[in-house]
Order: sequence, then structure tokens, then C-alpha cells
Amino acid sequence: MKSILTVLYIIIFSGTAYTQIELTNANDEVYDFLKRMQVQEIIPDYNSSNLPLSRYEIAKFLVKINSSANSLNSNDKNILNFYLKQYKFDINHNLKENISLVNDFSGENLFSNKKYNHIYAYADSNASLFFDLTGGSTFRKANGDSLGDRSISFMGVGFQVRGSLFNSVGYFLKAVNWLKTSGDSGDIRFARLTDPEIFSDWKLGEKDENYYTPFEGYLRYQTATNWLALTAGRTPLRQGFGYIDKLYLSNNTVAFDFFKLDLNYKALQYSFTYGGLRGDSAGIPGNQLDAKNISTHRLTVNFSDRFKMGVFESVIIPNSPFNFTFFNPISFLTAAELNKSSQGKNDNANNSIMGFDLEAVPIKNLSFHLSVLLDDFSMSGIFKSDDITNKFGYQAGIFYNNAFTVPGLVAITEYTRINPFVYTHEDNLAQYTHWNLPLGHLLQPNSDEIAVGLNYYFDSRLNASALFRIQRHAAGRIDSAGNTILNYGGNINDGQYIVSDRVGFLNGDRINKNIYEFNLNWEPLLQWKLSFKYVYAQTDKLYINKKLIDRYFFINLGLTI
Repeated sequence: MKSILTVLYIIIFSGTAYTQIELTNANDEVYDFLKRMQVQEIIPDYNSSNLPLSRYEIAKFLVKINSSANSLNSNDKNILNFYLKQYKFDINHNLKENISLVNDFSGENLFSNKKYNHIYAYADSNASLFFDLTGGSTFRKANGDSLGDRSISFMGVGFQVRGSLFNSVGYFLKAVNWLKTSGDSGDIRFARLTDPEIFSDWKLGEKDENYYTPFEGYLRYQTATNWLALTAGRTPLRQGFGYIDKLYLSNNTVAFDFFKLDLNYKALQYSFTYGGLRGDSAGIPGNQLDAKNISTHRLTVNFSDRFKMGVFESVIIPNSPFNFTFFNPISFLTAAELNKSSQGKNDNANNSIMGFDLEAVPIKNLSFHLSVLLDDFSMSGIFKSDDITNKFGYQAGIFYNNAFTVPGLVAITEYTRINPFVYTHEDNLAQYTHWNLPLGHLLQPNSDEIAVGLNYYFDSRLNASALFRIQRHAAGRIDSAGNTILNYGGNINDGQYIVSDRVGFLNGDRINKNIYEFNLNWEPLLQWKLSFKYVYAQTDKLYINKKLIDRYFFINLGLTI
């Protein structure tokens, strides 16, 4: 009897005694694999609309996928084994797949293709620590009518440290210093226009320095069964079911500092976020607001293995360092905006957004989503065709796994429409932006897009993707001095000059774009990553009958040891 109790104790507590609390970055490719497994009906409870997830959660999904490994094709088994090795410590608290170079340095280990290298790795029953050096190099070149003939290169070196304490607190810090090794001020402009991380570093862009230093870091508390998690720090957030881009929180700007609360109970997943944003009044760099904050709520309900639905709301709060009204995790933000303590001083200072989305998996390997966004809301104007108070965005997409019976091939198509003045605000202080870049979809307001993507996973370390975007946009009229003389609601950083008789979808100076993008990612050795990106863009400015062509490519080498 005693031996049976001992075995039961090990079974019950082994899953919770060594929980890894730290998050897996929202841009990590493991989420692509989990999405495919969800649509393949192996992990139907996986929710891609609120990322990132903890390593603990990802490890649980991988174990569940492994229990159904016999139903996978050989390609997916290979990818699964790759991630099982990467998350082995998170699954069974075993460091056998990890090398601590401080304790066992050799050239063979440094270029190991079998185990994961760390400068230092440590774990006991109460704590874990992984310390790595990280960095790499990148070369970027452009040629075209808008970008000109440009080339620039950077080399970076930094560190990364992560781990968990007492099975309930996770920590993470990553900082890299990227030094410009070639290129001039015009080349920096090209780099900033094509990379949010470079665009959002004021030293490189505004002080003409030769380096930029992005960082991420946070502390995170999580209960043993993950019903509650609290995160404070900076790391990318994603919210929404969008397959190519997302209406609510996307990857079109950089991470911001935030406090986040997550609640999970059976079919319910709830998230509250309060964060600080960089705000530039009227989109003018350097004309910075004293403060600009964001508060968001998101509730997702898994009605069944085949159907999920989410509700999202947010408010942008300018010139208020902190506001308890919007720090309430259980509230209705639109109602809070109407009943805020500062009511009467500026009744329209904040920018409220709400929306809902749903995802369905009608048959194995096929899913679709529908998302709706409403920027500001007024019942009195909801049925008026010329009303500009209610501003809508729409998105619908289809995700086809193992497309056309080809294992490892994913085909995605997505339509997005952003109506005039969506994401903007009339005083130009509360735009839905961070560093002048959209928190939501990449499209400017008064635009729509059809996007078609193909992703192919050759194996666990090599994948390629192609993306084709057809965009329509209408801009405002600009005079010779650069001032907007007519605003048709096509600039996310300019919500002024609103006149209802001029508002209409695609009214204004029409611009059409066709954008072709190709990506290749290869990991020839564990933790040595090589990536290639090529973009070809055709811009047709119909209002002046002028066509522009731009092309650029990146070659990146990344290393983490």
C-alpha cells in the first residue's frame, strides 16, 4: 500500500513540481505547428487568439500531440520530435538535452547538432536558470522608385536569461546591441521603413547614432494548474484569430510595457492588459505626449472542439500617467469611458475600440474565422450611411492544413477591410498606435486587402512561405508644404478634418498595391538560424497616373548559445 501511495504521489505532483512559467515569444514558429495540430483536430482546445503561452502550456500540448503521434505523417512526426527535444526540460525537468558550456566547453559542443547549448544551465527542485549569449548579423538591400538604391548591415551581440523560481514565478530578460557596420543616413531610412524594431529606436532614427538596442523582459506568476497568471514587463502580445494579420493586437509594431492578468477555467479564457505606449501627437516624431496608455479586455469561449468565439475591447488613454478607472480588470471599458472620474474636462479624449471574432473548424484540416472591429460607438448613428461616429473594420480568413493533400503545406486566404478613420482619433492624441505604427492590422484606414499565403514545412528545420497581397487604399489631399487639406480618413495618424459629406469607403486619392513576399528559414545547426526575405511591391497612384516599383531583401544570421 505504501508503495502504491508513493507512485500516486509522484504521478500527481511530478506535473506541477517543475513548472516552467516563462513565456515562449509570440513570434516563435512553434505556434505555427500548434495551429496546424489544432486544425488537424489533435489539440482542438488550442487557442491562437491570445498569445504568447507559457512553456508549461506548450509542453502540455506537445505531450498531447505525442500521444496521437501514430496519426501524424512522417513530416509532422519529425517536427514533433524536434519540439519535444526543445521542450524536454519543460516536460520532464531533464537537462540531458542541454549543454552548459561553463561546465563542458568544447568545439564539438559549440557546434552540436544533437543538444541545446547554453553558456550556463542549472536546475533543481525549486529553480531553473538558462543563460545564453545571443546576436547575429543582417544585410539588407533595396532598389526602387520610393526606397532608392540602398544597402545597410548590422551586427549584434547581447544576452538572454530565463528561468523559473519555486514553480510559480518565471523571469526573462533579453537585450541585444545592434551596431550599424555599413550604410548612411538614407540607408537608415530604408531600414526604419521596413523594420518596426529599427523604426522604434529613437537613437538610430532621431539622434543619428550608429546602433539600436531592443530589449524584452518580464516577471510572471502562474498557479500550478494555470487558472491564474500575472505578467509584468515587455514582450510581444497577439490577440485575434487573424491568420495572416490581426485586427486587435498584431506584430506591426514593437512590444510595449504592460501588466497582464490571465484567467483560464475549462472553456473560458479571459485576459486583461494595461500598458504604456509611445505617443507622437499628429504622428510627428519628437512631438511626444507626456503619457499614452492602453487598457484591453478579451474573453474567449470554447463552445466546442470545433467552434470558438471571442470578445475584445480596448481604450487608448492619452496624457494620463495612470488611471484606476481603466485598471479595473472586471469592467466594461466603453461604459468606463462614459463614467470616468475626469468626465467633463474632455469628454472625447480617449479612443474606445471593441470587437468580436469567431473561429470554426467544420472539417478536419480546414478552419475559418470572422472578425469585426468597431471604433467608437453611437446607437443614434449606427443606421446612417453618412455617420462617421461608428467606424468598422472586418476580416475573414480560411486556413487549409495539408493543403491539396500535400503534407506540410498550408494555404491561407484572408480578406480585410478597414473603413475610413478606423484606429484614428480626432484630436490626434489617442490613435491606436505605438511609435506611430499600428497596434492592429498593417493596413491604413480607408483600405482593403486580399491576402493569399502558402507555407511549406520541408522538415523541422526548413520552411518556406510565399505571400501575395492585393491592396486598395484612398489617401487625403496634401498641399505642396506637406499639409493635409482634405482628409478622407486614410491616415492612421490623422483623424482631423472630418466632414461627413466627404466620408466614404475608398473616397480620396486612390492607390492600388500588389505586394509579393517570399521567406525562407533554415536552421542548419541547432540554435544557428539563417533566414532570407524578399519583397517586391508595385504601387499604382491612380490619382496622378504614376506607377512605382520597389524591391528589397534581407539576409539574417541569428545565434543563441
